Amino acid sequence: MNQALQNISKMGIVPVIKLDRAEDAAPLAKALCEGGLPCAEVTFRTDAAEESIKIMRKNHPDMLIGAGTVLTTEQVDKAMAAGATFIVSPGLNPKIVKYCVDKGYPITPGCTNPSDIEAAIELGLEVVKFFPAEAAGGLNMIKSLAAPYVNMKFMPTGGINAKNLLSYLDFSKIIACGGSWMVNEDLIKAGEFDKIRDLTKEAVNLMLGFELRHVGINAANETEADSVATSFEKLFGFTKNVGTSSIFAGRAIEVMKSPFLGAHGHIAIQTNYIERAIYHLEMQGFEFDMDTVKYDKKGNMAAVYLKGEFGGFAVHLVQK
Repeated sequence: MNQALQNISKMGIVPVIKLDRAEDAAPLAKALCEGGLPCAEVTFRTDAAEESIKIMRKNHPDMLIGAGTVLTTEQVDKAMAAGATFIVSPGLNPKIVKYCVDKGYPITPGCTNPSDIEAAIELGLEVVKFFPAEAAGGLNMIKSLAAPYVNMKFMPTGGINAKNLLSYLDFSKIIACGGSWMVNEDLIKAGEFDKIRDLTKEAVNLMLGFELRHVGINAANETEADSVATSFEKLFGFTKNVGTSSIFAGRAIEVMKSPFLGAHGHIAIQTNYIERAIYHLEMQGFEFDMDTVKYDKKGNMAAVYLKGEFGGFAVHLVQK
């Protein structure tokens, strides 16, 4: 998978935008970036698309900007010259796809049936758009298509919203979802970019699903750890569970048998998608100690610590 698609996968959500006025591009891009999604698919359904991409690229050089609804090779050239990162088309036009592949432009064409998927494979693609997602059978259809085509991944768009986003993203063959609920056309026309920023933040928070998993307390030794855990058991009925390096009291309290990371201990925050969480937090300037990564039995990342301390506590992410 090329770098653009890898970044889209870590982003998780691609806002799909229709802009009638190029002057809306700058405040909209600012709202998306401030909301935590420096990414946009600008559809070529309007005359403002090309100029909008230019403005977004100028103001936000690192933003992931796609050109959507691309129907001709001329539009491909205009989009890439304007600063697009990737190309998206509603259907699979072999001429368009081959043109992009030959030039090294990332493209995700729309596919909804086995014939489309096989044509995409023949053209050397690893990721396709599934459009219109809900109308074409939704998640069940994607799973049916993914079964015989085990190496193909999908980016569904059309009918994706806050209510069904997680059900799509939970399927491992889906790299990201395209959606427009946070960039509603009416909000753009009304200039309500603060609202778009807030809806974007809500979308990111929904996707990552951060929740407190447990608090770790550093004890001097195993005897002290057992005493602390016993106190929580007596106080609140949190059953003790003795492990190799720590003793849990219920699920929320972990007492380390010897001092570990953090002056006082550590805080574990669980997330729906740990690798996406890392990507989004790194965009905000936070750093991770990759030497602390733990993997599950399937080789998937299960936990990792952030660098530094927060109020005397180390903090680590845990995959739900």
